[in-house]
Amino acid sequence: MSTPQSNAMFAGFALDGAGLTKSAVNAIRVTLGITGAVALIIGILITFWPQKTAMVIAVFIGIYLIIAGLAYAGLGIFSRGISGGARALDIILGILFVVGGVLALANLQATTEFLAVFLGVLIGIVWIIEGIVALVQLGDAPSKGWAVFFGILSIVAGILVLSAPLWAVAIIFIILGISLIILGIVQIVRAFTFGRGLTLAD
Repeated sequence: MSTPQSNAMFAGFALDGAGLTKSAVNAIRVTLGITGAVALIIGILITFWPQKTAMVIAVFIGIYLIIAGLAYAGLGIFSRGISGGARALDIILGILFVVGGVLALANLQATTEFLAVFLGVLIGIVWIIEGIVALVQLGDAPSKGWAVFFGILSIVAGILVLSAPLWAVAIIFIILGISLIILGIVQIVRAFTFGRGLTLAD
């Protein structure tokens, strides 16, 4: 039998329609349906067209850099209440952002590969550090065997990712896509089944 604590912990899946009004149940159904559909679409795009999806992400990053750069430059040019040095730094930062955004959009293939390698290297370093931390804190671990296993596995995984960051990110990207497809399907099914068979108040 579920407890209030378990329902709070797994609210996304243990949400109970009993006691809710019809409008509240409909709102939850719409929310589940929309989030499920978005997750499903993004998951399909990532899984079946990973390179094109990654390029679209690079386009959004390039556009963001340009918009942020224009905002910083505008802040530096038109703000009268801050010091001249701060305004100059805002203008310089804005110019750098705009240049970075233009360069990113000018060569999407190179930008996508750079972002993938950067992300792969970052993941590899984080995993290695996480493994080292687990081994360093071995004395405080309640289960030393699992701590050693996790630490070594994390370090090895990090080294493997660093040795081929582009391939590692591609695999992680596809796993993410498959996970989103599954999550999206589950959410859509819940949107159709949530609150069914209950007597709802208006």
